[in-house]
Amino acid sequence: MARVYFRCDPFDKGAVTLALESGVDGVIVPRAQVEAVAGLSRCPVWAAEEVPAVALTVKADEEAVLERLRAGERVALARGWEVIPVENLLAQSDNVLAEAGSLEEARLAAGILERGVQGIVVLPEAVGELKAIVAQCKLSQGREELQEAVITRVEPVGLGHRVCADTLSLLKRGQGMLVGNSSAFTFLVHAETEHNEYVAARPFRVNAGAVHAYARLPHDKTCYLGELAAGQEVLIVGADGQTTVATLGRVKIEVRPMLLIEAEVRGPQGVQRGAVFLQNAETIRLTAPDGTPLSVVTLKPGDAVLCRTDEAGRHFGMRIQEEIREV
Repeated sequence: MARVYFRCDPFDKGAVTLALESGVDGVIVPRAQVEAVAGLSRCPVWAAEEVPAVALTVKADEEAVLERLRAGERVALARGWEVIPVENLLAQSDNVLAEAGSLEEARLAAGILERGVQGIVVLPEAVGELKAIVAQCKLSQGREELQEAVITRVEPVGLGHRVCADTLSLLKRGQGMLVGNSSAFTFLVHAETEHNEYVAARPFRVNAGAVHAYARLPHDKTCYLGELAAGQEVLIVGADGQTTVATLGRVKIEVRPMLLIEAEVRGPQGVQRGAVFLQNAETIRLTAPDGTPLSVVTLKPGDAVLCRTDEAGRHFGMRIQEEIREV
């Protein structure tokens, strides 16, 4: 996930305001405006004179940029850079900034070597695309490979502590969080986007499951639902696999009647089985392959839902290679 900076040189107050409202990570302005702009938002404000744009035209330019990065200087690759020299720099430095004058260029910079540059410096000519650049290059976490699983068991199991993840975002139909008993098999638990005659929709909320369950987070990490906290970023996943990041505004843990839901996926590697504990209520839903929310109250064996399969093995939420069995 790349950071997004807006270069506003020459200075334009309206453009800076738009950039800050669009959610950029920082702005670059002439030194004379740094102090005034710093008072507009709690984000980095760099002097343009201290973030020079450097063109990569020959191999020597690449080597010179690398030396400056290693020396702790902040430089940006001037618009017109090519992928191979940037790949060479990324292989040796984590502090590469690259200019972009369009959404397409920003996307390219964010995807080089599958991890992208550390920061995209958006130029004034792309100010009209800033919101899209932030959404696709800063918030998107790429695409999750979702699979179709078949429900094999739905059974009431008594009371348990369940976690509602209330985000700062309004989620859409087809979106939710990946949650499961094991990090190797997570279910797409749908956000509360649907109305019924008893309860209003709460599209900011994912009633995600029991406190012990794993939730998939940005950057290929997981955590227990019971560890979630306000201000933390969580991974939001759509039925099409597209992802975004949302910030938690509140986490509600309450005792509720629960259901045990089990499912399986059949593939070339054989059968994979997984389970999740969800609140026994009509408003809690899994997600059908077409994105339709499926209430756990009407869920039955044979129904198809979306899930994600992986290899088991996490330590403090980070992937590890270890023999592990979770049931």
